[in-house]
Amino acid sequence: MTQKWDRFLLSAQLRDFSVLVLHHAVLLLLTHLCGGQSEMIGPPQPIVGIIGGDIILPCHLEPPADVTGLTVEWARSDLNPRFVHLRRDGVELLLDQNSLYTGRTSLSSNKLKTGDISLKLSNVKISDAGTYKCLVPKFGAESAFEVVVGAVSSPDVEISTLSNAVVLECESKGWYPEPEVLWLDGEGNLLSAGPTETVRGPDDLYTVSSRVTVEKRHSNSFTCRVQQNKTNQTTETHIHIKDDFFMVSSSSPVRIAVNLVVCFSCVLTVFFVAWKISKTKEHQDETELGERKARMTTLDYNTELQLLMEEHGARDQLMTEREKMKYLDTTKAKLNEALEGREEDLKHLEQVISTLTEQKKDLKHRREKLISLQQEVKIQIENIKKKLKETPKTDKEKKMQKRENYKEDLERTKTEYEQLFKNTEKLLERTEEMIIKMTERKGKLEMDKEKMTKHLKEIERQRDEVQRKLQSESEQSEQLKQSEQLKQSEQLKQSEREEEGNDPSTNDPPVQQISS
Repeated sequence: MTQKWDRFLLSAQLRDFSVLVLHHAVLLLLTHLCGGQSEMIGPPQPIVGIIGGDIILPCHLEPPADVTGLTVEWARSDLNPRFVHLRRDGVELLLDQNSLYTGRTSLSSNKLKTGDISLKLSNVKISDAGTYKCLVPKFGAESAFEVVVGAVSSPDVEISTLSNAVVLECESKGWYPEPEVLWLDGEGNLLSAGPTETVRGPDDLYTVSSRVTVEKRHSNSFTCRVQQNKTNQTTETHIHIKDDFFMVSSSSPVRIAVNLVVCFSCVLTVFFVAWKISKTKEHQDETELGERKARMTTLDYNTELQLLMEEHGARDQLMTEREKMKYLDTTKAKLNEALEGREEDLKHLEQVISTLTEQKKDLKHRREKLISLQQEVKIQIENIKKKLKETPKTDKEKKMQKRENYKEDLERTKTEYEQLFKNTEKLLERTEEMIIKMTERKGKLEMDKEKMTKHLKEIERQRDEVQRKLQSESEQSEQLKQSEQLKQSEQLKQSEREEEGNDPSTNDPPVQQISS
């Protein structure tokens, strides 16, 4: 009996111990699960924005979660009010937004479904520089990073002669933040130049200029480089000086003030590469750009739109109303995404056309200046020819030799101007051709956009029509259901009345009692 009791106590203790172990295991599991909260992921390095352009401020939840109906905040603590963009319970609260960002911020509704709250900031301004914070309060997840704003322009170089040397002056306007100017020779070695002059304009943009005196070298190639290390922006202009330029006498009255005609595409390429380096930090944008390029290589705009329309027309005959509604919603989403891509491409083309137009204007100005300089040199040559026909009263041989050297210098200068003029004409012609091509491309994109807009309106119309049919069917079904219920109720009442009529107890006459 004692042994049985001991076994019973031991069994009870083991059960209690098992329950305790299970309790701790569950507690550890819950602790582990709670430790895996969502985390807000932002960029590891500052985001660089170019004044007047658009940028994406990347920020997303990890692991992904749908935040469509939640509160999403973008803020800067140095502003009042601090909200750059505020979305609460799925509604954009524009009244709480700082006025500096009015009409310039947006979130992607589709990306919110996957926890991507990346903010698109349009028409970047100098005041946009600062520390930004993205936050989803429900998850307690936030991330902060810096936005750096920059502006850039290509440098112009002027040439003037000084004794047996040449003076190069480099100027570049419209920079932010303040850049530095460097001079390099053909081998990439830094040249010793005077102090850089910096002027800050009323628009807070900087103009920088620098001079350097160069002597005849092996290659006679020089580079003016303007760079801003904080924003990783660099532009440069290259120049090659012929040996004849170093032969111009110091007594020459001709000042060669030529804005160097360089293929502007080289300058823009240097800037574009630097700009793309900063953009590669935004992995989400890079992915979208790759997808758009892949789509453009397989289908052109017209083919893509035509296939979408044909697919819609073929399916329309075979689907129920609810299937139609679902398909129309899917088609609408695809068209909206494609339309957004066209709008971005159009904006990029407009920027390219604007840049080319400015370059064309600048080239025309330089061409006019070269024409003026050619006329000036021509007059100088005519004057020196007249002096060569005159006989000096003293030091005849020395003065005549000096005049002859001066005439040769002017002839070389004239040849240089003629060559520069030809190069300018060629570059101007190429610029005009590129403007025409880009304008034609823009026209095609605008036509594609118009087709998509019309198709979207048709989709909306069909969707409204299907919605009305579904609503009508629902109402008819409800009415039919109510009618059926009423009919059943009447039948039940009729059945009850018939049963009461057939009951014998209800048909016997009442018994009368006779009193004696």
